[in-house]
Amino acid sequence: MDNSYEFLDSGEGLKLERFGPYILQRPCAQAVWKKQLSKNEWDKAHAIFTREPDNRWIEKTKLPHSWTCDVDGLAFKIQPTDFGHLGIFAEQRPFWSWIRTTLQKRDKNLPKARVLNLFAYSGGVTLAAAQGGAEVCHLDASKGMCDWARENAKINSLESAPIRWITDDVMKFLDREIKRERQYEAIVFDPPTFGRGAKGEMFKIEEVIVPLIQKCVHLLSDTPLFLLFSCHTPGFTPQVLQNLLQQETAKKKGIIQSGEMLLQGTHTFSLPSGAYARWSS
Repeated sequence: MDNSYEFLDSGEGLKLERFGPYILQRPCAQAVWKKQLSKNEWDKAHAIFTREPDNRWIEKTKLPHSWTCDVDGLAFKIQPTDFGHLGIFAEQRPFWSWIRTTLQKRDKNLPKARVLNLFAYSGGVTLAAAQGGAEVCHLDASKGMCDWARENAKINSLESAPIRWITDDVMKFLDREIKRERQYEAIVFDPPTFGRGAKGEMFKIEEVIVPLIQKCVHLLSDTPLFLLFSCHTPGFTPQVLQNLLQQETAKKKGIIQSGEMLLQGTHTFSLPSGAYARWSS
């Protein structure tokens, strides 16, 4: 079996995925249809994450502490967590190849593009941007996630790439960048519904999303490439994200595209997994 990721099936409140050599089953509230694959195929899962009666992994086969998995030209450290997360949101994989290609197409006579990746998690965008030849600023409020992303950079032989690793509260960091008059050609952000900053700062997406986007637009350079906004918050549909970007980029020439983030497999329905909107020049 190869070391790549594969979305196998979903249905009846569950999803089934292969991360390299291991097949994992996890809850998925939006998968209300019937499963496509047989019970025999679902029974091949090496481990099952359940929230009943509490969050835990049921291992049918003993899993290693961590392992690597390849997704669209990037390798990730996979590690089951107490929340059911694994260190990757595979629905974002189309972004990684698009970012890499967009940066590679940039005029070679221009300086390196500067990319700001906010709420950067395990660094998929950061790694793709570095592969595309950009200077990257990777920011997450969790030191543990920044360390995980650094490990992913090393796995991908990008430990010497021009990446700034920052653990900080996003809004405070953006304010400081504005004061420093720093600029970026591309900014990517995937804000949580709710969270806390590095020093306990409260974050509620409905309260901060407008000023967050305004600050990001302010930081775009005179030769911008794109703003990419994705999120998993219920009610934040593609149209909501598009409206927000359209309002705040009204004075900039460009196009806005929006849609659902999807997990897609060969023999199953596509699984909606959040929304995105993208402004590009």
